[in-house]
Amino acid sequence: MMEKSWLLAFTLFLHVIPREAAFGVSGGVGLGIGNAGSGVWIGGGISNTPTPSPGSSASNLNSAYAALQSWKSAITDDPLKVLDTWVGSDVCAYKGVFCADPQDDEPGPVVVGIDLNHANLQGTLVKEISVLTDMSLLHLNSNRFSGTLPDTFRHLISLQELDLSNNHFSGPFPTVTLYIPNLMYLDLRFNSFSGPIPEDVFNKKLDAIFLNNNQFDSQIPQNLGNSPASVINLANNKLSGNIPSSFGLMSSKVKEILFLNNQLTGCIPQGVGLFTEMQVLDVSYNSLMGHLPDTISCLNQIEVLNLAHNKLSGQVPELVCSLKSLANLTVAYNFFSGLSQDCAKLFFRNVGFDFSLNCIPGRDMQRPQPECSLIPGGGLSCLRIPSPQPLICGSLAETLEANLSSSSP
Repeated sequence: MMEKSWLLAFTLFLHVIPREAAFGVSGGVGLGIGNAGSGVWIGGGISNTPTPSPGSSASNLNSAYAALQSWKSAITDDPLKVLDTWVGSDVCAYKGVFCADPQDDEPGPVVVGIDLNHANLQGTLVKEISVLTDMSLLHLNSNRFSGTLPDTFRHLISLQELDLSNNHFSGPFPTVTLYIPNLMYLDLRFNSFSGPIPEDVFNKKLDAIFLNNNQFDSQIPQNLGNSPASVINLANNKLSGNIPSSFGLMSSKVKEILFLNNQLTGCIPQGVGLFTEMQVLDVSYNSLMGHLPDTISCLNQIEVLNLAHNKLSGQVPELVCSLKSLANLTVAYNFFSGLSQDCAKLFFRNVGFDFSLNCIPGRDMQRPQPECSLIPGGGLSCLRIPSPQPLICGSLAETLEANLSSSSP
């Protein structure tokens, strides 16, 4: 997903910046990819931007100048001297500011992107930024911005990528992001946002949702499966309650879901099997209980499946261990009591397989017997399909929907 993100950003720049200008960027192109964020870092501004003629783009650039100077005044520390170039009315020469001729008949140039990744700036965002309505990319990862987002950001009608990761933002989820009409990529990770995640996050047409490493709490919204995103990362928060039972029922095309290191309880829902394009599923470091649903065997593109550090029990099913794309299966620190023969064959397939600290008889590195005498979640009732054998993955959606409907009050 990291590669996809910077590729999207770079493609976006090539789309909005004319070809002759795309290669006139002084300072070079570098990739600001790391654990805390990703994106294209292109420094120096566009060096060959013509001086606007009277009556052409003067009003656009004057508005941009006023907005960027207001923002500059709200930045209290600039150790790398990035903003030393933010002087004068030619905003297209500012480092990290990118201009292009607009796609319509309006006079140009206009500001189409701001990329200040890894600039280590300290300050706040200001409402005046919202006048940059032609801006399609705003990347601010790895700075020291604090506060929250101005409500006026809803006027950024062209914005497609918003990366605020690895900053000091706080307060509740910035709901203004849900009103940015064309947003596709939302990255809020590594901040101090708190409170519940609004359900509208999963109704919006976002391709990437990064909310990990914040202080979000409450339950995962029940409409999680509505999201068309290819990656959803909610890891390292304080989310509690069950994974929604409707998980997957909207046939989402998600490829990566990360729920690790929260406080989730209950079962892994049967709906997980509907994510047929899933490549990474990580629910480790929670308190999930019960047996694994057979529908996990429908994840025929899964490469990484991490179930470690939960309270899961029963057998590790043969159908799970026989998944053809599997590269790493981790079930350590649970209460599983058995492995199928196909699971034992994983080592010969060069698949990473960790089943330590369970309750599997005759295996090394298992829990002490007293810990296995009382399996957690023995009375837990999980919604399970009355299991016709063999499981038919192609008809899974209809079967799940029928069982959910029959179990509804």
